[in-house]
Amino acid sequence: MCGEQVSELGLDSEVLPVRGDHPAAKNRFLYVGGALHALPSGLRGLFRPSPPFSKPLFWAGLRELTAPRGKDPDETVHSFAQRRLGPEVASLAMDSLCRGVFAGNSRELSVRSCFPSLFQAEQTHRSVLLGLLLGAGQSPQPDSALISQARAERWSQWSLRGGLETLPQALNTHLTRRGVRILRGQPVCGLSLQADRRWKVSLGDSSLDADHVISAVPASVLGKLLPAEAAPLARALSAITAVSVAVVNLQYRGARLPVQGFGHLVPSSEDPGVLGIVYDSVAFPEQDGSPPGLRVTVMLGGSWLQTLVARGALSPELLQQQAQEAAATQLGLKEPPSHCLVHLHKNCIPQYTLGHWQKLEAATQFLASQRLPLTLAGASYEGVAVNDCIESGRQAAARVLGSEPDS
Repeated sequence: MCGEQVSELGLDSEVLPVRGDHPAAKNRFLYVGGALHALPSGLRGLFRPSPPFSKPLFWAGLRELTAPRGKDPDETVHSFAQRRLGPEVASLAMDSLCRGVFAGNSRELSVRSCFPSLFQAEQTHRSVLLGLLLGAGQSPQPDSALISQARAERWSQWSLRGGLETLPQALNTHLTRRGVRILRGQPVCGLSLQADRRWKVSLGDSSLDADHVISAVPASVLGKLLPAEAAPLARALSAITAVSVAVVNLQYRGARLPVQGFGHLVPSSEDPGVLGIVYDSVAFPEQDGSPPGLRVTVMLGGSWLQTLVARGALSPELLQQQAQEAAATQLGLKEPPSHCLVHLHKNCIPQYTLGHWQKLEAATQFLASQRLPLTLAGASYEGVAVNDCIESGRQAAARVLGSEPDS
């Protein structure tokens, strides 16, 4: 996991934790009806009126405890949440969560693949709440001094003093010092299987031979690189699509936020283009620079962004304008920012749509039946978070080496 790798790379002293009693850990918001609404925290909050919800969320929990187990092998997140928790939780909370995590549509995403612990809890214990209380869907966690500290202090998140880019930079140094050759700026053009069952990896003007390939590129990209004899695998991988997200970092001199917390999410019914805003300065004031300034990150995506990407009608200026308007409307930050960074990440978040598990099953069965020296890893398969990707890489390496991952 990520915390374990931080320790392995000797970065413990660089960690900036957000402990459980911090406002960024306790306070999260939804932006609905032109206003920010604090999400309930703690047991007492479930019994109190919680706008934008019309009734205390206790009633949604009671509904969940009495709802029958679903019979379908998969279900969209929206359908699952509506069936178990009611239409308001589905259309406001789960819609926003899917946008915040996957930049996706809860009416298309698979609950079995996007939120496997919820799906497994219902299957095992009939009730999601009961199942989660009894630990359904939980896997053994790695341990280290840093992870033990994080558990004891109930860290909700963390960063590194130099930003999370410090992690891959340290990993690069760690590997190259041990003789690992890292090729940069050499995109793979194709994979071909030779008579001796070894891969020839084409790199444009050159190539290399490999006994085994671990692929962490997006599934749809790998699908285009595979040879003709792997066409069934290519079809399964090409069906795993991805969406684009624009990340706009804004900094304001002398500004204040109307609330203190991690940030807020925006349901699709409120704004189709703004996924949410993270209040970076609340969690990590150490990174505010000198002189310090209020930092927020506006996440843009959804159908609005996908349409503009398809038309080729995007520009950094348009994205900055959209982000500044969101910060002004939703947070009252009406003065122009002192600094702005705009990054458009195309096709960066895989979409685990309904039936995603069947695509994975088809890919796994083909690899096994053909005994291809190829292992799949990365965000396209079983988790898009950094932790998921690191664990995916660990498991891939363990399978190739014929050992069990340390977890």
